[in-house]
Amino acid sequence: MSTKIEPYRQAFLASLPADSPCHNRPYLAEGWGDSPEMADELGALIARGIKTATCSAVWEWQAEGQPWPEVGFITIVIDGHRNPLCIVETVEVTIRPYNQVDAQFAFDEGEGDRSLAYWRESHQRFFTRSLAKINKTFTKDMPLVCERFKKIYP
Repeated sequence: MSTKIEPYRQAFLASLPADSPCHNRPYLAEGWGDSPEMADELGALIARGIKTATCSAVWEWQAEGQPWPEVGFITIVIDGHRNPLCIVETVEVTIRPYNQVDAQFAFDEGEGDRSLAYWRESHQRFFTRSLAKINKTFTKDMPLVCERFKKIYP
């Protein structure tokens, strides 16, 4: 883990009132995507407030044995070099099939031209690549963890 992450988290916590529930919430420091370049690109969109949603395959969470995020979860967004960019809080989590993601969610993901067509094409490529690592195959009805978040720091 980058030596910059914990001081960044402590600065965030110091900016809050002593009774803020964020002091006791679980958190994760992570980059988005599956490469340092993608973490840089998506992290910048999040830091600028353009990207306010993300999704991941339920199958990946299951393969890792991890529970997916819940409302109130805190994430320190890091770039491809593990430098902290900002902190977000999960505000909504839904499970829905890939083919039921709507245009508003695609727009809120903030990528490309923000259209549903772009979202479908780019996410099909991403899931085809990432699911192969866990011996799964992309399908149009595969379940996704769809998460909305808000930037809370800085």
